[in-house]
Amino acid sequence: MKTKRLAPFALFLLIIFGFIPKAAADDNKKIATFGVAFYNLENLFDTINNNGKYDLEFSPQGSHKWDGKKYWSKIKNLAYAISQMTTKTTPFGPAVIGVSEVENRSVLEDLVKHEFIADRKYEIVHHDSPDARGVDVSLLYNPDLFRVLKVENYPLEIPELPRFRTRDQMCVIGLLGNKQTGYSRVAIIVNHWPSRRGGEQESSWLREAAAALNAKIAAELLEKYPDIGIITMGDMNDDPYNKSVSQVLGAVKNIKDVKEGGFYNPFWEKLDKGIGSYIYRGGWNLFDQIILNSNLVDGKSGLKFLTAEVLNKPFLLQQDGQYKGYPLRTFSSGAWSNGYSDHLPTEIFLVREVTLKDSNEQQ
Repeated sequence: MKTKRLAPFALFLLIIFGFIPKAAADDNKKIATFGVAFYNLENLFDTINNNGKYDLEFSPQGSHKWDGKKYWSKIKNLAYAISQMTTKTTPFGPAVIGVSEVENRSVLEDLVKHEFIADRKYEIVHHDSPDARGVDVSLLYNPDLFRVLKVENYPLEIPELPRFRTRDQMCVIGLLGNKQTGYSRVAIIVNHWPSRRGGEQESSWLREAAAALNAKIAAELLEKYPDIGIITMGDMNDDPYNKSVSQVLGAVKNIKDVKEGGFYNPFWEKLDKGIGSYIYRGGWNLFDQIILNSNLVDGKSGLKFLTAEVLNKPFLLQQDGQYKGYPLRTFSSGAWSNGYSDHLPTEIFLVREVTLKDSNEQQ
């Protein structure tokens, strides 16, 4: 009876969880694939001015004339972009999506309820950080593929600048997987490091401080959970080769150079090939990175890195005019362009070997 039930059950897993065969000779071995994405949503504000001068431009009275029509069009566009983050092995999109530049939990509730992605039933982890402009980082997750265990938010404190206020670093510890695939403990740190305002070199020390905090969080996690998979993601406002990412955090370009307890940055090689997620004065940057620790490289966590992508699909890019090929943003030269974001989404894919026999017996 078990042999007769295996084929349809395996087909069910392929459709629902994106399983692919490991080897034709062993029908009981399959590979489950999980997408982990990041998306800077570019000023996802509601229309209510509740933060004084910092929020005024995103209100009907402000310079952007930010009204309900523009807000709901932004929600629709972002929901559509997320709906397109699918592959043959991840037909229901990413298991988790880190996001930045969101004003509050309410705008995320509007986003996940939109008809384009409502069937995924994304749940939200959000925290109001002390950022002066009122934007936060958050996490969206599919509860069928990720279970939250603990959330902790870490403020970036700069002793030299006691009044400095920026986004907290959100650390979400959870279980990636389900009963059919098995679970792996992972920690996802969502970031939006200080901007380059005032100049790249002049402000670099602030991003290096953010990287140092990231490294501290990771070290504490590894001390408590030696096998944990750590994913640090976000808009770093630096490229993979900059000091903050490559030296302070220690994320290396080549996977073969990853040492135990170290980090691998799969987006460094992407940038070397001219692929970016953000463009400034005609030159691509790759600020939107997803970096993983050695436990996700060598499989010690139960999950193993497969590949990484910048989601530069044509609909996310301007198709003509002066800024052809740039991300199609919400506003361009002060005029509403009804776009998506000035950043492109990024995603990594993790795989886990699954034995279907044990899962089949549980049915």
